[in-house]
Amino acid sequence: MVAAASAVVAVATVTGAISALDGGRDADAAKSAATGSPHPDRRTAEPRPSPTVTKSLSPRPTSPSPSPSPSPSLSRNAAASVPTQRSSTVPALLYRHPDSHVLDWVRAHPADPRTPVITSRIADRPAAVWLTDPSPSTIASRVRAVTSGAAAQGRVPVLVAYAIPDRDCGGASEGGAPDLDAYDRWIDAFAAGLGSGEVVVVLEPDSVAQAGCLSADRRAARLASLARAGRVLKAADPKARVYYDAGHSGWHPAGEQADLLRQAGAASPASSDGIFSNVSNFRTTADEIAYDRRVLDALGGPARLGAVIDTSRNGNGAPADGAWCDPAGRRIGRAPTLSTGQARIDAYLWVKLPGESDGCQGAPGTFSPSYAYALASS
Repeated sequence: MVAAASAVVAVATVTGAISALDGGRDADAAKSAATGSPHPDRRTAEPRPSPTVTKSLSPRPTSPSPSPSPSPSLSRNAAASVPTQRSSTVPALLYRHPDSHVLDWVRAHPADPRTPVITSRIADRPAAVWLTDPSPSTIASRVRAVTSGAAAQGRVPVLVAYAIPDRDCGGASEGGAPDLDAYDRWIDAFAAGLGSGEVVVVLEPDSVAQAGCLSADRRAARLASLARAGRVLKAADPKARVYYDAGHSGWHPAGEQADLLRQAGAASPASSDGIFSNVSNFRTTADEIAYDRRVLDALGGPARLGAVIDTSRNGNGAPADGAWCDPAGRRIGRAPTLSTGQARIDAYLWVKLPGESDGCQGAPGTFSPSYAYALASS
């Protein structure tokens, strides 16, 4: 059994200026070559979710299947060519929430020699906000605080919904709603806080890729609840983009993952805008692009379905020795952006906040300045 999520929180600006994103091309761009590692990744440990939104928890690397998926054509039929990237209806700027573990550290350590690097290369980048408190009574206001703040700046927030029952299958990131009825109510309240603006929702990391720990009946019920969640979120805010869990390129074969995703509603335009991959993991962007396209091809559904990739720590790819807990030699990846220039790849996102520990550089989910500095300066 592997744990599912380590702590990622909102990243905010400390400079006061929010700059345009660069389409994924900057000095932090990830290496395009595959790592070739034969070792599966594992997910890192994490403490129980925090009741706050800005210091909330997020997913870790997950225990994958060692079998790589086959490489079917990128097209949906033999005659089709690779589709061009669908034009985005969202602005080209992502929101940086004004509170996070990294900002707490930066503000408390202005004279630390590591602060300028951590500020400019991590704290000054937009990242996801994790919503982990399973209480329906508070989640709407917490979501609204983020979406209203983003709307006031004309920016697009990235929210991670992370309260599925049996989260992490009883592992280090266990928690979530007590049952699926409670989860459905939580999603209803989450949706009530979305507002009417642009928002990206990363729906339940590990919920699909790790569903094999459940019995057949419980797995079917979870996937049905996820399909409902997508419908509720998109009905509440037609401008919301909802993405479903595809694991990562070193885990399940693409066809197998697509079968589960289809049951979870990921192929339906009423509930889904596509898939996400590599959350809290280290697989190269190139590997994830190829894998996500295979999953999308196997998934079917509208041609507009796309993928978002967590590039927060994949700049040097996965460790060759399979290390998973704050492994040395890693690097931040491509800058977060909604303009990737890649067909069917909608965004590169920092879902995991670089510098938040998997449990080796510090307590799981806490900010480690030494780890952050190593990621940002390598």
